[in-house]
Amino acid sequence: MEMLLIQLEKHTETPLYEQIYEQIQRDITSGKLPVGMKLPSKRKLGEFLNVSQTTIELAYAQLTAEGFISSQPRKGYYVQAIEELAYVQPVALTIKPSQWTKTDAAIDFSPGKIDTESFPFTQWRKYAKEVIDESSQNLLLLGHPHGDYELRQEIARYLYHSRGVDCTPEQIIVGSGTEQLMPLVIRILGIEATYAIEDPGYPLTHHVFFHNDRKAIPIAVDEEGMDVHALHRAGATVAYVTPSHQFPTGTVLSAARRTALLNWASAQDNHFIIEDDYDSEFRYTGRPIPSLQGMDKGGNVIYLSTFSKSLMPSLRIAYMVLPPVLLDRYEKAFIHYAATVPRLDQHILARFMADGHFSRHLNRMRKIYRRKLQILTEALTAYAPHLSFSGDEAGMHIMITVHTDIPEEVLTEVARTSDIRVYGLNDYRTAPVIGVPSFLLGFGGLATDDIRNAVDSLMHAWSINKSAGV
Repeated sequence: MEMLLIQLEKHTETPLYEQIYEQIQRDITSGKLPVGMKLPSKRKLGEFLNVSQTTIELAYAQLTAEGFISSQPRKGYYVQAIEELAYVQPVALTIKPSQWTKTDAAIDFSPGKIDTESFPFTQWRKYAKEVIDESSQNLLLLGHPHGDYELRQEIARYLYHSRGVDCTPEQIIVGSGTEQLMPLVIRILGIEATYAIEDPGYPLTHHVFFHNDRKAIPIAVDEEGMDVHALHRAGATVAYVTPSHQFPTGTVLSAARRTALLNWASAQDNHFIIEDDYDSEFRYTGRPIPSLQGMDKGGNVIYLSTFSKSLMPSLRIAYMVLPPVLLDRYEKAFIHYAATVPRLDQHILARFMADGHFSRHLNRMRKIYRRKLQILTEALTAYAPHLSFSGDEAGMHIMITVHTDIPEEVLTEVARTSDIRVYGLNDYRTAPVIGVPSFLLGFGGLATDDIRNAVDSLMHAWSINKSAGV
């Protein structure tokens, strides 16, 4: 392994890590650094060039993100063959969170993870045993295609009291996930429908529109939620929104925007709103935000939600509430479809809800997540003004903005080399934005006692120091 002689200009505006990155990139492209060559360690190259190890780490991270070098655990960095590169832009800008490797990181700030330690296994096991012991052979047969009535009745009761959703059990369709229900919604809305989607927004839903050959128009999200003025100009007929806790920014659709959005849908025929209320159960400040469906007087809102955050992702039970006009279309289109959720699971959940355990579990988890959020925000505050955060009113993640010129994808890669997984905001945009880097930090899956150390480890990886006096 040879040392790399790199001429650095320390009095120019170009950061040192960029100068190192550019020189190594040129040497690889020109063939001066042969394929398979092992690069010097970050420590040794830093000492040789008289720069910090973090500077080398940033340069290596950018080269890794762009595919010029590869990192082999406990071995080091190696030059990659140019002819193997499909280099268009940094990999971190094109890979979506759902395409991450399944290998667990030591610290994972995933916004999709829950607190598994607090699940009420004792009560759930009790109802599972009862359902199996008491079930007749009838439960072995297919049930109602919309889902068994017992569960839909409990969902309707829960939605009315907790979210202000006004519906009957007959309007509820139970399915094995939002990604299974959304294609059904798209089909009954017709091929002529044009969708307005939040930007940034939930990538899985965006993929559903794409794979079903539906036109989707990104609409910018600001501190009040979806820009309704832009929605009017877009010419869309359906707006997909996450109004109670926008994903991923965490903003809440303002009262004025809610009214404007409902007016937009009711003013024209065949205009609808898809309200995804995926984690509305967890709000920590002020009163709960009422659902759009509960405010809707024209039958224009399709309400979607799931038990993934409130109970467990693996349960695979979601549901939608259809307005009467669409319920009629649905029954005609899918009358021969069978329910996609096992009936045993439906009845376990129905009993769990009927006996009040679901509400008690939510109350308990709300306190646990509120405490985790408090610890997370306190830990982050210690690093101000180097970063700021928002979206801490509800949900199980917040958004942080790092005040640095270092690109988002480089910071993501630096965290990864420290065995920390973070999720850049560009992963949720329809097109990447170059500027101040922002990240989602989920806290649901982190142990309460580990949150402060997790934040400190991330800040250490990014070479961000605590504020004076902290």
